[in-house]
Amino acid sequence: MWKDVEPFYPDQTSGLPKTSESRGTESILDALILVWNDIPSGKLSADARLALDNMWALQLKSGEMSGSWAWLQFHNAPWEGDSQFYGTTLAAIAIGSAPGDYKSEPGIQAGIKLMRGWLLKNMESQTPVDRAALLWASTKIPSLLTEDQQKTIIDQTLAKQQEDGGFSISSLIPSWKRKDNTPVETKSDGYATGLVAFALEQTGAPQVQTALKRAIVWLGQNQNPGDGRWPASSLNKQRELSSDAGRFMSDAATAYAVLALANAK
Repeated sequence: MWKDVEPFYPDQTSGLPKTSESRGTESILDALILVWNDIPSGKLSADARLALDNMWALQLKSGEMSGSWAWLQFHNAPWEGDSQFYGTTLAAIAIGSAPGDYKSEPGIQAGIKLMRGWLLKNMESQTPVDRAALLWASTKIPSLLTEDQQKTIIDQTLAKQQEDGGFSISSLIPSWKRKDNTPVETKSDGYATGLVAFALEQTGAPQVQTALKRAIVWLGQNQNPGDGRWPASSLNKQRELSSDAGRFMSDAATAYAVLALANAK
């Protein structure tokens, strides 16, 4: 029903350019979810291929953003504030993860080339957490980064590891200030540790193993015994962790923590 359903944030109620931002975000998440659903079978389903086609149709083809996708911007970190780079890395992960060697199909090579060019052009200006997402994407599409570029991101990421073995999202998005002027949390959290650990696992690089083991140990020791979540605090304002908005970061933290632990060796 892609052509029948309205975008979640239309211009009419949310202002320009929310329709295009919403559609770009929705197309990437649809493709990523359906592709991952197909991975166990090893076959790309018609639904996932259609979602990928819809996503490709929204890739920007001109101007400074050529090669990327529009992405929702609400000035909230880590997903909705200057997060077009993160969204485009998720598109790359969807493409590279699709079964049947989808990434090698001739019809998408021009789009991959545009995407790679935009990601490389903007890589140095990104936050460490977005470069970690690019590292993850590069393990799915090897042509995205050279070995030296991968090593640079790995070294920069490992430099952020804390003494307890975990990572803090505030250190991976430095200089971000909360809207209510409350101090950001600096201790290790499940979101940063889970995402970084999972990305490092995908590389299989020998130099990450010691740091990776420490991160996995941190995850094993810091699950909330009461509800099973891994805690993570909002970067945008002080929130009650049991509220709907307060659960956003902990939900994502738990997802990445589970991915990292399920892939640990």
